[in-house]
Amino acid sequence: MHTCINFAHRGAAGHSPENTMASFIKAIELGATGIETDVQMTKDGQLVLIHDETLARTAGSPEWVKDLTWAELRKREAGSWYHSDYQGERIPSLEDLLELVRSHELMINLELKNGIVQYPSLEAKVIEVVRQYELEERVILSSFNHYSLVECKRLAPEIRTGILYMEGLYEPWDYAARIGADALHAFKYALTPELVGMAAAKGMPYHPFTVNEQQEMRALLTAGVSGIITDYPDRLAALLAEAEDNG
Repeated sequence: MHTCINFAHRGAAGHSPENTMASFIKAIELGATGIETDVQMTKDGQLVLIHDETLARTAGSPEWVKDLTWAELRKREAGSWYHSDYQGERIPSLEDLLELVRSHELMINLELKNGIVQYPSLEAKVIEVVRQYELEERVILSSFNHYSLVECKRLAPEIRTGILYMEGLYEPWDYAARIGADALHAFKYALTPELVGMAAAKGMPYHPFTVNEQQEMRALLTAGVSGIITDYPDRLAALLAEAEDNG
């Protein structure tokens, strides 16, 4: 059985409020071997982990991340929308997460959210923090903005990149190689077992998202994907353990 990275999507988002420290800790407890999260930037340049460009959905405020300072953002509460048990959870900084994972053998997939808002020097700032924590070997930078990934490679050829995409790209391994990317972060419906095999032959791994049903996970594992991004790392961990037991 080949190894498959169990990427917890926004932490264990199926069990706890996404992109909070509670969610990242939960992911580790549930057997994740990777964590996927989203990086944006405050008005004063602090890197923060939140998926949406505004706080409306997870922190109950119409404000935009880009318009708030780090001091202001830290005061927003980002747990109770999910469940009252998580009242008081905050939006974490990138440093908060890297501090946590430092002592665990985890891969970290940082999605740069620079599609709707073009954050100035987001790539350089993220790379600087990753290097400070000496986690270059364990980080994958992904984005739907592939110009951004080219910039990441220019600044840090040693850090892996993954192209995020939704549709059926033709021979995506060739395209990924052309922009220096290291992995295909495809929406789960944009790949087939044949494509996984062809990409593997070219040395290009697939890490599909967001796969929550065990039936789909099983099919992707059989196809040979190298990683799966899921809200339920416990479900994937169970399948991987089962596969290992069956040798």
